[in-house]
Amino acid sequence: MVEIYDAHEQSEIVKKWLSENGSAMIMGLVIAFGGLFGFKQWQSWQENNKQQASTEYVVLSELLTAGQLDAAMANFQNLRDNYSSSPYTSMAALQMARARLEASQTDLAVGLYEFVMENGYPKAMSVIARVRLARVLLELGTADKALEVVQAESNIFGFESRFAEVRGDIYQTQGKVREAVAAYLEAFNTLEAGEGDRATLVLKLESLGADIPDVGSES
Repeated sequence: MVEIYDAHEQSEIVKKWLSENGSAMIMGLVIAFGGLFGFKQWQSWQENNKQQASTEYVVLSELLTAGQLDAAMANFQNLRDNYSSSPYTSMAALQMARARLEASQTDLAVGLYEFVMENGYPKAMSVIARVRLARVLLELGTADKALEVVQAESNIFGFESRFAEVRGDIYQTQGKVREAVAAYLEAFNTLEAGEGDRATLVLKLESLGADIPDVGSES
């Protein structure tokens, strides 16, 4: 049955509904709009942080290119203190590590690589840092530590060839020829076409007297 109300009755029904539900409705609107504006503020804050981190990174890169390592350190410290989870901080740390190595400040480079391994974002940054740290440790004559660093990470999708080659270099240094050959072959076989240096892998295999993969079929 359809109920028909006159204007007065409709007015009274609306007043009663608002009296019973108005507070909840108003509160809901406040929360909804508050959440909307809060989210927009959050987006704005994130974008501002991203721009600031980007600016710090650009300045750091320019300083390192100009050979001003000490000056660049201030920019890196700001990134590390205030934007530790930013990709710009990870990229800056990798650049700083390379600069430290060129300045024969190996211990500081090791620390920077360890920082990226623990805090790198996205994940690929920490994987790259791990490979580079392993190479530095190998050059320092600590092959066992280098191998530990490499083997401690299993999620290396996209970096399989790099990790295998580093393992090969480590095994060769340790005099483990069979393991080195297997690692180099793995590096060769997992290397994407057009990526990396197949010729170098072939030379490393030749130096160990191993059978050489058919490079003629590679495009």
